[in-house]
Amino acid sequence: MASSVVFKLACFVFACIVVSSAPKAEAAIQCGQVVRYLTPCISYVANGGTVPAECCSGIKSLYSLAHTTADRQSVCKCLKQAVSGVPYTAFNLGLAAGLPNKCGVNIPYKISPSTNCSNVK
Repeated sequence: MASSVVFKLACFVFACIVVSSAPKAEAAIQCGQVVRYLTPCISYVANGGTVPAECCSGIKSLYSLAHTTADRQSVCKCLKQAVSGVPYTAFNLGLAAGLPNKCGVNIPYKISPSTNCSNVK
């Protein structure tokens, strides 16, 4: 149960990461892709410690794939859907929110379950 919660929280965080970039278009990124890229981050978001290299690689890849506003909004929605109804702690949320910085990805918004995906540009 805890790893399911952490996975969903990790997915949300990464959706937020991807949500920062270019113009409007039809989303090409699917929820399955988001999950695959972010799965290596679950253990870190659940337990802390050292961020796995595969996690940062997935975050950077997902970030680079989100070329359009529609892509970023799609990733955001996938992540929010993944974490909906899943309990998480402030500890997990803090770890997830810190991942972009730890992986060298700069995003211009706060990673939070309350992020409005429609406002993601």
